Amino acid sequence: MKETVKPQLSIVVCTYNRDQYIQKTLEHLRDQTIKKSKYEVIIVNNNSTDNTNEIIESFLKGEGENCSNFRYFIELNQGHSFSRNRGITESNSPLINFIDDDAFVKPDFAEEIIKFFDETPDAKAIGGKIIPHYEGEKPKWMSKYLLPLVAALDMGTKVTRFKGSKFPIGANMTFRSSVFEKYGIFNVDLGRKGSGLEGGDEKDVFMRMKKNNEPIYYLPTAQVDHVIPEKRIQKDYIKGLAVGVGTSEKKRLKTLDTQTKLGKILSEFIKIGATGILFMIFMLSLKFEKASMIFRFRIWVLQGYLSK
Repeated sequence: MKETVKPQLSIVVCTYNRDQYIQKTLEHLRDQTIKKSKYEVIIVNNNSTDNTNEIIESFLKGEGENCSNFRYFIELNQGHSFSRNRGITESNSPLINFIDDDAFVKPDFAEEIIKFFDETPDAKAIGGKIIPHYEGEKPKWMSKYLLPLVAALDMGTKVTRFKGSKFPIGANMTFRSSVFEKYGIFNVDLGRKGSGLEGGDEKDVFMRMKKNNEPIYYLPTAQVDHVIPEKRIQKDYIKGLAVGVGTSEKKRLKTLDTQTKLGKILSEFIKIGATGILFMIFMLSLKFEKASMIFRFRIWVLQGYLSK
């Protein structure tokens, strides 16, 4: 009887109502430079109400053996964290990557991730480069300080550690599976649910790791291009996202010890001060749109923190 070879990497795509992009996401995952036996793609559909399910099923059926390493699941519990946890449960690999359903990987994406972990045994997790691709014009208010609002990450071309409170972005992150065995899976009280804009689920895992000084690296060669629709740069959407940052952080802190909570309060005062400095710098540079948005963003986050 032939022995089944387990893949070295599981790429988990959690999807919700993304029929416009999901096929292109899957096509890029199909066209990797390494053998299909070395990686698997786990698609988790979180109760999409558009044509996402039909597109995925049609794609997999049409591709046949080209997608022999793809597996498809429906997660009935609503929430991004439930979908990510389902991906962990279904994974057969020592490495688990998560990408967004509107992110397009480079051809050597899987190869670069596997190679890095093989060559860096102390690495417990990585965050890859995420390049935003705006469907419309890049907003005038965008600055490097607000790039996380569009799930973008570019720390240059060199491998480096995530220091201090910095951590990878959920649109492109990879863990050793042992991390979840040691620190637990994603908190289902956090993260997006349906069309909601709360987050914090990946931050919660990374903060558990950082508390124990686990090495988390930035890997620029594990790159994805991330689509940014025009609606995601509209004022109302950004406001909802910022408020969601505040409310999700408020939820996350409820489970933490007093010292950590006090540290968070102090960090918020520091961020407020830094925002004030940046506001003045942008104003003096006549970059009024950037000044206005960075100030509004901090106010909206505080609004989320202070909500009942």
